[in-house]
Amino acid sequence: MLVKEKHKRLRLFGEVMGLAPLPLRLKEARIAVMGEEDVPRSKFGLSSLQQLYPRISPRMWRGRAYLPKTVIISNLFNHTQTPIEEGWSVEKTQTRDFRGKNLTYNSHNGTDFAIPVGSTVCAAAPGKVVAVISEFNRGGLKIFIDHGNGVITSSGHLARSFVKQGQVVHRGEPIALSGYSGLDAVVTFPFGIPHVHFNVWLNGEPVDPFPHDNNESMWRAGNMPVAERKTDEQLMAANFNEQRTHQAIEACKTPALRQMLAAIPVLHERAANTIIKMNYYPTRFTQRYNLYEETFPRLPLLSLPFAPEEFNRLVFLDELLAQ
Repeated sequence: MLVKEKHKRLRLFGEVMGLAPLPLRLKEARIAVMGEEDVPRSKFGLSSLQQLYPRISPRMWRGRAYLPKTVIISNLFNHTQTPIEEGWSVEKTQTRDFRGKNLTYNSHNGTDFAIPVGSTVCAAAPGKVVAVISEFNRGGLKIFIDHGNGVITSSGHLARSFVKQGQVVHRGEPIALSGYSGLDAVVTFPFGIPHVHFNVWLNGEPVDPFPHDNNESMWRAGNMPVAERKTDEQLMAANFNEQRTHQAIEACKTPALRQMLAAIPVLHERAANTIIKMNYYPTRFTQRYNLYEETFPRLPLLSLPFAPEEFNRLVFLDELLAQ
């Protein structure tokens, strides 16, 4: 299966699924299945089969939209998550999304935007790329952007990155091509829906950007995100606290990770990468810290992270299936 993009092709196994290099990916897959030092094994069961959508997904795997120019929100942030100490859970046993419905699963802490493989992924706000990481066991190829104001976003399950660490990007600037890289794609192929897993972290903590429980929306357009063309805006940088960053690293109980983080020479990069690890591997830290010099409020900063030429409509998957 190949996806064309400006006379280039995405390789199904190497890029879309992120299986290369295979020996490393097999090792990372084992972490999800068996666990490793300070990381419990992932949890799944019969309820996990509810993540399969044979009516919708095969077409999107072929790079074709299910509905023209439409992003399908296939999972939302779960507001009743199970304890992470029990393992990352893709079961659907304890769920509530911001609407009071169940379009999510136990450990889901982001928003899944289902789009055809090979779609353009854009920056949701101006910012600086703080990391580009590929981890087969946790979301495949991911791009992390610091937007200032205490906000970091990540886009996961990507196929090909256009940016590098340290690069400054504008709102609406293309940063990647979408895929479905990572272990969950291989396990659910071809009935798992290709999507971009979009995380929002405020003050280092995962938050739901949709309005909920008297919390205002973090989308610029209001209650729902809208894609915007590339704009030239000033990046509102935020300062990190060196002492609290040091304390957070010392709270990491995994020696190799603690040494890796402590060895990053620049404070901004060290703090941002510590936030990344605290959120992707929370069981490796005995305590969490706000690494910023101040605590930032929720602000409407974000746009839909896709090109408006490709997508101009949103629909929730459960509402689509009910039609």
